Amino acid sequence: MTDDRTSKGRSVPSGRLARLGIFGRMAGGVAGNVVAEGARRLANGERPKMNDLLLTPANAMKVADQLSHLRGAAMKLGQMVSMDSGDMLPPELSAILAKLRDGAHHMPPEQLDRVLIAEWGKDWRRKFAHFQAHPIAAASIGQVHKARMRDGRTLAIKVQYPGVKDSIDADVDNVATLLRVSGMLPRELDIAGLLGEAKRQLHEEADYIREGAMLARYRDLVGDAPGLVVPALVPELTTPRVLAMDFVEGVAVETLETASQEVRDQAMQALIGLVLRELLEWGLMQTDPNFANYRWQTEAGRLVLLDFGAARAVPADVGAGYRRLLLAGLSGDRDAVRDAALSVGFLGEAIVVRHRATIDAMIDVVLTELNRPGPFDFGDRAFVGALRDQGIEMVRDRESWHLPSIDTLFVQRKISGTALLAARLKARVDVRAMVMAQVAGGDQLPGTVAASR
Repeated sequence: MTDDRTSKGRSVPSGRLARLGIFGRMAGGVAGNVVAEGARRLANGERPKMNDLLLTPANAMKVADQLSHLRGAAMKLGQMVSMDSGDMLPPELSAILAKLRDGAHHMPPEQLDRVLIAEWGKDWRRKFAHFQAHPIAAASIGQVHKARMRDGRTLAIKVQYPGVKDSIDADVDNVATLLRVSGMLPRELDIAGLLGEAKRQLHEEADYIREGAMLARYRDLVGDAPGLVVPALVPELTTPRVLAMDFVEGVAVETLETASQEVRDQAMQALIGLVLRELLEWGLMQTDPNFANYRWQTEAGRLVLLDFGAARAVPADVGAGYRRLLLAGLSGDRDAVRDAALSVGFLGEAIVVRHRATIDAMIDVVLTELNRPGPFDFGDRAFVGALRDQGIEMVRDRESWHLPSIDTLFVQRKISGTALLAARLKARVDVRAMVMAQVAGGDQLPGTVAASR
């Protein structure tokens, strides 16, 4: 979520037909842009491919604007695509889709009042000395308001948009159709299982009672760990569509781009340490790495953790697989890394058989970078281009494409998003030393870690 003080309110379309109509207009607008762009290129003597016509800035802007209006699962999935696309999309398209991570339109006051009356009753305002009508943040599933209790306690109140939960299944299917049509998802890839899991996860994120329980659990797990803080839940005001917690001061984590190198390194060391504990110690991970889920307390030097709707258990075998992979990486053993990547589901058998030499070359690049002595410089992205260039042939071989397990996909999304933030902050962190402290635990060799906890 991001600060939304200057944006205008826009009612959330909550009915099935209203939302379907927006998807229809979105598809129609994209189709119109395809025709116009195709005609322009043909007039210039070009022979454009359909993917070139679909993946244009005009179409990206059309999709981003309509998803911001829809909010809910539609916008949430758009955020995931924009963050996970990494270096796959042209920079101009990535920049436009990134606006989905910058917040949504908020509900107008009349719609907000109807939601709060339904959750708290007609006299809900009597609970507060002050309730700030304009939200301090707005995102895909809900918006956040600042409020002061009569005892002086300041709270952050997250209010869910109406109709979000009921529209999840249809929104997921409609977004998947748009991605298919755009060519971003190959028709050969079976994503039925992934779509089903996406629906389940989004239903969980729309359950604020569950999120409140996860918030309290994380607060207990983090405890007094240096460098981290989790707000306290206010259970008496929390309902399935309203989540109440202490208001914790902090600035957007992206503002650290202009901070000193020491501060940037400190923030990312805290976050990377958290990810390692989630994966290898707690067996519980908040799997949404959206930058808006972190705030920074400058004076205290602490990272504020927010939004636990995407928190989910990490199965023991997945945690053990990552432990083996990390141990293999520490050992510098290419064969052990490849075998561990197969075991955890990063790689499929077909791609290893068809592209063994390319995979080994890519592993060598990663091992060289990660095993350099001293801090890892996330700002140095030269090796990313080398990996992309080596992987082009594999990407084109759609018959060898492979989907990892759902649990591995969610874990990897958190890891990739964390690395993306570290790259944006140009942080330097001794990741190797942190990993060794977390996984080595003596003289264990790759593959000898027990698969159970």
